[in-house]
Formats: sequence, C-alpha cells, structure tokens
Amino acid sequence: MEEKDTFPRWRGFNLPNMFSYYDARDFEEEDFKWISEWGFDFVRIPLNYRLWVEEGDIYRIKEDVLKKIDLAVEWGEKYGIHICINFHRAPGYCVNDELPEKFNLWKDEEAANAFCYHWEIFTERYKGISSEVLSFNLVNEPPHPDKEVMTREDHERVIRKTVNHIKRIDPQRLLIIDGISFGNEPLFELSDLAAGQSCRGYLPMGLTHYKASWVGGENWPEPVWPGAWHYGESWDRKKLEEHYTRWAALKDRGVGVHCGEAGAFKFTPHNVVLAWMKDLLEVLSERDIGFALWNFKGPFGILDSEREDVEYEDWQGHKLDRKMLSLLQDY
Repeated sequence: MEEKDTFPRWRGFNLPNMFSYYDARDFEEEDFKWISEWGFDFVRIPLNYRLWVEEGDIYRIKEDVLKKIDLAVEWGEKYGIHICINFHRAPGYCVNDELPEKFNLWKDEEAANAFCYHWEIFTERYKGISSEVLSFNLVNEPPHPDKEVMTREDHERVIRKTVNHIKRIDPQRLLIIDGISFGNEPLFELSDLAAGQSCRGYLPMGLTHYKASWVGGENWPEPVWPGAWHYGESWDRKKLEEHYTRWAALKDRGVGVHCGEAGAFKFTPHNVVLAWMKDLLEVLSERDIGFALWNFKGPFGILDSEREDVEYEDWQGHKLDRKMLSLLQDY
C-alpha cells in the first residue's frame, strides 16, 4: 500500500450475511469465487457486534463467531479479493433501529471505550495480514450532525480516538471512515488522518429507495431517470457530478475515496435502475472512485434480487441479472 491512505479503485459487493442480529447467516465460499471469476476484487463485510458478544456483557467475546469472520478473510485471500471489515452496528450506534443501544457512541465515553476495545480485538487478530488484503471501515453511516445525537466535533473526537487505538497496535492497517450524513458528507477535517473515506451511491433516494419501508419510501413517486425525486429536488447526471466532485476534492488532498455501498431497491423499474447506474458508474469512474454494490445476493444485487421486470438467467440454482452484472463489469 502507499504510505498514507490511498488505495486502488476497488470494484465489488457487500456481503451483509452478519449485519443483522436476527437474520445472520454464515458466509459462503461460492460468493467469493463468483465475485472473483466475474472480475471484481472487493468485498465489504458489514458486521453487527451483538453477534460476537455475550448477551448483557459487551466485553465477553464469542470466539466461534469471530472464526466465521476469519473464513471471509481467508476466502478473500484465496480468491484475490480485498476484504473490508465494517462495524454496521457498533457499541452505541447503528443506522437502523433493529435493536436499541444502551449508550450513545458519540456522546458517552463508555460506548467510545467499548468501540475501541472491539476494534482492538480485530486489530490484534489480523495484525499479520497486509493492508493490500484487509482494511477496517470503522462505523457504518454516521448520522446528520445535530446537538442531541452527534455533532461534527463529537464524530471527530471518537474517530481520532479509535484510529489512535488501532494504529498503536498495527500502524500499517488501512482504515476507512464513512462520511457523515449517512455516508454522503465528506470529512475534510479528518483529511490529515492516515485513513481513507467512504461515500455512498444512494442518490437520489427517490430512485434508490423507492418503496423501501425503512426510509418511508412507500409513498414516493415512481422513479424516472433523469428527473428522479430527492426530497423535493429533481436529480439528473449533473447533480451526481456535483455531488461526487466534492468527494473527488478529498482525493486532491491525498485521501483515498471509495463508494462503500451503492445500488437501487428491487421495486425501482429495471430500465430506470440501469440508466441511473450507468451514469453513476461513469461519474465515479471519471473521479477514479471504486464501488461496492449492496448487495451481491438480494434486493439490491445481481443474484436473486426478486425484481419482477427482469429476464433472469439461471446461474447454478440462482437467478442472475445478467444486464446489471455486465454493466458493473464495464466499469
């Protein structure tokens, strides 16, 4: 890896097998094999810390669960895929409300200490593995700044503390920080850190999350492209270019940038998804920013997406969206 925090233009997928407490499932080697065979080199692993702690004691660790994550790292090495481990649910914060957190990561020192403790466990565990193979994406999608939940100063304090804890153990580990406002706002105040940053490919929301119940998308207008709805605005390619030019400005400071999640939910018309995705991928590619689709298998993905307007190809017992796969391969 280069000295500071830059990295290749990785292209790949999220494998969210262990991001949900109630719906967790083991990783499958075939996913890594197919991702590699189709020409991709990146897998992001969003994780839920509740899966590896004893209930009621976040400092008691279940080794058998961590061994399942070890497998993902091993398969990444086997198939030439960079693995990015992410805390989707961290002590004191998660973007979704599946489970309440006792403390606030951004305000409570106890939560910040636990957050550092868990990253220390992963840092020690994978210390001998090169950053060309493995990176850590500290916490998924911090919220919009506000006085009650998290100010920019709160966020910066917690992230700097965590980076210092990790770097004391493994100075070479590549770290990636999600932008605030759910991955959409770059963090120029952290551009001095030895860490890259991660944006999102979920704009405009009226297209990417149409009928998504977890964001209230059931009543949004049916998306078109260009001209998709985004909280009262109409978005087109020019809007995408303006948004990601702000992220490219980080690269001008020597900060690596990657789009850690992207895609559109299964209810958006397929032809609209592909037209938007082509523009998104071109805009990212022009700025030398890689991407990871959410997900590989499932309602944002290329396998078993449950879209009703796709002519699927049978792929070893799965339904393959060949048009979307080919589009991703082109970029």
